[in-house]
Amino acid sequence: MSPARIIILVVALAAGLGAALLVQQPSQAPAPAAKVEQAPTVPVLVAASDIPVGNTVTANDLRWLTWPIGGVPGGVIRKDEAPEAEKEIIGQVARYAILGAEPIRREKLIRTDGTGFLSAVLPSGMRAVAISTDSRGANTAGGFILPNDRVDVVSTTRGDPDGGNQSYASETILRNIRVLAIGQNVQERNGEKVVVGETATLEVDPGQVAILAQAQKSGTLSLALRSLKDANEPAPPSSADSALTLVRYGVITKSVKP
Repeated sequence: MSPARIIILVVALAAGLGAALLVQQPSQAPAPAAKVEQAPTVPVLVAASDIPVGNTVTANDLRWLTWPIGGVPGGVIRKDEAPEAEKEIIGQVARYAILGAEPIRREKLIRTDGTGFLSAVLPSGMRAVAISTDSRGANTAGGFILPNDRVDVVSTTRGDPDGGNQSYASETILRNIRVLAIGQNVQERNGEKVVVGETATLEVDPGQVAILAQAQKSGTLSLALRSLKDANEPAPPSSADSALTLVRYGVITKSVKP
């Protein structure tokens, strides 16, 4: 056998032996997956469904929802801090609307202790007074005045006939007054853009109670809706710059200081 063939055989045997050794070696195990550490969580008390204003909270309105501890906002009720919070919250009344899955906050609830809802939510020193309104919305901005809106109260009285013509006088008697309810509605319902009723309940101070009572006896009252942009502006005293607007046959004739 020639030397060249011997060399080829040796190389072939070496290659085959190397291949056999590679086949016999166990396959390399895959690298273990990196462990992802789960962020610590805590149960937070939330609304199981929407809770409208004035509704009494029941057990079906509440549930615990797991939240990452790092994302829990302040002021909410955590189970590790108040494990018996459900018993405390049940029976309280919603002062503001609470959406489903929204964390429960104590400042949005109030315990009425058997009293009515309005008396429970009225600020200290304030009064709730109902005035008659047109069910068609004629004196409530077409029915677009809703609870928590701010309004001016306008009084219209009939004057003495002048030359056989009937005259009327209108005066803004109160400004920037909060509406508590229209009829029996104490909140704006989803999708309901117009709320009308036979009465409008207003939040006033004790001095304004007498003004409203006298104005209702002497004439008719209308509500003028205020813009949201100026609803929080301090209202000037109504007696300082109010004017009487005289109307004859639907035409404004003159305005005079009262």
